Amino acid sequence: MRTPEARITVLEKEDRVGRHQTGNNSGVLHSGLYYKPGSFKARMAVTGIRQMVAFCQENGIPHEICGKLVVATKPAQIPALDELFDRGTKNGLQGLRRLGREEMREIEPHVAGVAAIRVPQEGIVDYAAVCEAIVRKITEGGGKVVTGARVAKLRRATSQWVIDTGAGVFESDFIVNCAGLHCDRVSALTGRRRELRIIPFRGEYYKIRPERQYLVRNLIYPTPDPRFPFLGVHFTRLIHGGIEAGPNAVLAFAREGYRKTDISLRDLADTFTYSGFWRFLRRYPSMSFHELQRSFSRRLFCKSLQELVPEIHESDLVPGGAGVRAQAIEPDGALVQDFRFVDEPGALHLLNAPSPGATASLAIGDEVAARVAEQVCA
Repeated sequence: MRTPEARITVLEKEDRVGRHQTGNNSGVLHSGLYYKPGSFKARMAVTGIRQMVAFCQENGIPHEICGKLVVATKPAQIPALDELFDRGTKNGLQGLRRLGREEMREIEPHVAGVAAIRVPQEGIVDYAAVCEAIVRKITEGGGKVVTGARVAKLRRATSQWVIDTGAGVFESDFIVNCAGLHCDRVSALTGRRRELRIIPFRGEYYKIRPERQYLVRNLIYPTPDPRFPFLGVHFTRLIHGGIEAGPNAVLAFAREGYRKTDISLRDLADTFTYSGFWRFLRRYPSMSFHELQRSFSRRLFCKSLQELVPEIHESDLVPGGAGVRAQAIEPDGALVQDFRFVDEPGALHLLNAPSPGATASLAIGDEVAARVAEQVCA
């Protein structure tokens, strides 16, 4: 440990850990294919997947390195696919392969497309079990995880922070804000100006009926359109069985809005009074409208899936779960593309850590520990 004398207390607002982004994603282990070389995301995904696999092996957590296909469904997508291959190579991924149509079908017999990248290092995992194991590690190391501890107030008292929560009042020399969907609000409690804001995007999934799951063996992803900020719908085999299809990306009407009917007036006001949100819509009007249409139309959702696996039919899809992505947006409407760390005296804020945040979580933890130690030991 960098600071062996440190006493760690984790304040968790829910009754158990992993209730939001970490516990409601599709459980993919991302290897670092998509991210700009040299970025936090690139470095921490590449390092993080190795750390996460080792952690799962050491702690008996269900996981599997099954590999992934990223597919170009039309010739116009091949330059973007080549760019992905170049990024992955620069990021240090091992064993990447370019595939033609016949080679693709040897791996995924029902896939459509003209070319693909085989990413052998990708996999799937049970992130809820990862969270439980991390809690055990913290408590075994002398730390505490306090649940039901929603942070209501933060104030500085001489050299310490006083933290008012639903589970009591805590004092700390140093605070680390990793509050996900609420990280911008927690940072504001310390007196910081909210220069960016978390906008919640709900990702909705379907599952494939058991008798049709043979259509997908592992992970099938599209070549992302560089004009748009999200990856697009894809197929994922789940670690405990089943195939998931999705997600789309639509504005959630609550930061924890996992259903279309979940509405928070406070969260809506936070979104609609932020100029960056309206500038985002002006940047991506067609994408935003299409994602909204697809949210209400199984036919359109299925049509997007058929670009990857043409044999998928509407009748094969049953409603699945949903997750909410805590996406930071700049005042000019740009999505924050990288993990965002903000240091201040006595505090560290992690203000953007969506995918591949779960894969990279142990690497993010190393970065947090290093930054804390640099301040505390200075």
